Amino acid sequence: MYRRKITASDLLLIAANLLPVYGVWFLGWSPTEAFTVYAMETMIVGIMTVLKLLVCTVAKGKDDWNNNGMTTKMSGLFFILFFIVHFGIFALVQTAIFSSTAKISPPGSGMFHFFFHWYSYINQDIAYMLMAFIIGYLGKSFLPFLLNGDYKNQPMMLIMFMPYGRIFVQQFTVILGSMFLSLGLGKVFILIFVLAKLAFEMLIDFEALLKKSAEGMNKQSTKQ
Repeated sequence: MYRRKITASDLLLIAANLLPVYGVWFLGWSPTEAFTVYAMETMIVGIMTVLKLLVCTVAKGKDDWNNNGMTTKMSGLFFILFFIVHFGIFALVQTAIFSSTAKISPPGSGMFHFFFHWYSYINQDIAYMLMAFIIGYLGKSFLPFLLNGDYKNQPMMLIMFMPYGRIFVQQFTVILGSMFLSLGLGKVFILIFVLAKLAFEMLIDFEALLKKSAEGMNKQSTKQ
């Protein structure tokens, strides 16, 4: 399933993604810092998802958990804890490989230093880029989720798995980008990276694909 048109809320995320490119090419920002922001974007997506699940938990309390064709009612706190652990592992692996390959962590600090000390890497330029992403995700995802009442009817399991499609793409490209940084080609690659990232995010409707998959699982469990 593909997007047929770009919505107004999509423009916020497009602008957020293009800001680091503009900064690197025309304002003298560091390509390493720009890729650091894209690594931190994973955490922003995770935090937004946890906030959505918290809203759903307050509104609904429990929701359906589908596993091996079985459906059980689980507390929203279970969904939150499961997501934090499961998604956290993806973020840990991504940031560990990125920081190690790009050599941004202090020598001898270990592979996981960046994941647990990401806040210490934020300077003025990174703060501008992070703020653009936060505003983009608030306008594109979180505020419509509240205003449209999606928290009342969207399954928590669907909400929980929504970030993964984008994260798989981002994880691959951020790690690949760190290799280009080590070769001194970060300025060129960041342009290719962002264009490829936007193409995937704007053309592929991950939410629709997940909804179709969830509907198939519900029909299968109903037959059983």
